[in-house]
Amino acid sequence: MPLYHKLGSLPHKRHTVFKKKDGSLHYEQLFGTIGFDGMSSLMYHLYRPTMVKEVGDSKDISPKAAVKYNIKSRLLKGFQVSPEDDYLESRKVVLFNSDVHVGLAAPKKSMTDYFYKNADADELLFVHRGKGTLKTMLGEIPFGYGDYILIPRGMIYQIEFEDEDNRLFITESYHPIYTPKRYRNWFGQLLEHSPFCERDFRLPENLQTHDELGDFLIKVKKQGQLHQLTYASHPFDVVGWDGYNYPYAFSIFDFEPITGRVHQPPPVHQTFETSAFVVCSFCPRLYDYHPQAIPAPYNHSNIDSDEVLYYVEGDFMSRKNIDQGYISLHPAGIPHGPHPGTYEASIGKSGTEEYAVMVDTFKPLQLTEAALAIDDGTYYQSWLE
Repeated sequence: MPLYHKLGSLPHKRHTVFKKKDGSLHYEQLFGTIGFDGMSSLMYHLYRPTMVKEVGDSKDISPKAAVKYNIKSRLLKGFQVSPEDDYLESRKVVLFNSDVHVGLAAPKKSMTDYFYKNADADELLFVHRGKGTLKTMLGEIPFGYGDYILIPRGMIYQIEFEDEDNRLFITESYHPIYTPKRYRNWFGQLLEHSPFCERDFRLPENLQTHDELGDFLIKVKKQGQLHQLTYASHPFDVVGWDGYNYPYAFSIFDFEPITGRVHQPPPVHQTFETSAFVVCSFCPRLYDYHPQAIPAPYNHSNIDSDEVLYYVEGDFMSRKNIDQGYISLHPAGIPHGPHPGTYEASIGKSGTEEYAVMVDTFKPLQLTEAALAIDDGTYYQSWLE
């Protein structure tokens, strides 16, 4: 996140004496990425952030391939994933490769008995249903329907939901997630032609400093294992921090679509990028305004990438029999396009009211048993006339 942000109390200079009221020192921690070369934040704790009391049981949560070599176009009915009380237990990876895990979750309860840290991957949560607050060691972010929540790897957090009706579309990235570089200048500022700007981002606020000793369970994902660590101090004991590495939220409703005289390709919808995949937001927009334009997308082959589309809301003009929470998978190398009749029906239409999130990966995706359990089984034949 190329925006400087700070909360709480800080010393005038980095790496200098910063005393508490009783004369003892605060404990400084650099929270950085890519060694000492990437984005970082510097935080100040009441207690050492290293006080591990116990290392408990671990379990393997790495996804297992039910279909390793997929050639079929698939349609997964996401809302068929059953709600579960626990946040982590509710998370089901449906598609994955060595770069990214794509999953669904329907958690009913807030995370109160433990804290969570994903030490493997950045997490991008899309909120399809529900509202609440993301609580982290760097502050809080309220969230609701349509929000992307970007949680950088290593961030300790809890999620508080307002009720039990929650649906999340989750992308875990083993590469840092950034805004698209073509929308930024050489200083990192978003340019005038970007479909969003810095004021659209919601940064951490309401820093809560907990001065507590005891037993605090932190579940840590590392190398595909979920470890249970007990710390001697509350992980949210930060009195102040500043820098560039922190969670933030961005609403899909604040994305401003780019349109043209003829159909624009998916990169105009790009919202986030990594070196291994991109994330796009399809939002209500005016259709192409050339007098002979065909608004529906042309048939195309993703020779180099698998295309995942998560349907959020609206008419989904190029697809038939699509509902909220469905996920389509179009594998690399296989042509796909609008369903029969939708290409012709789009001519003369003035706009669309769809919302969808797309993840295009540069390596093939594998399917888990959780994916097969919600696969309609016939989608690959849906272009037959």
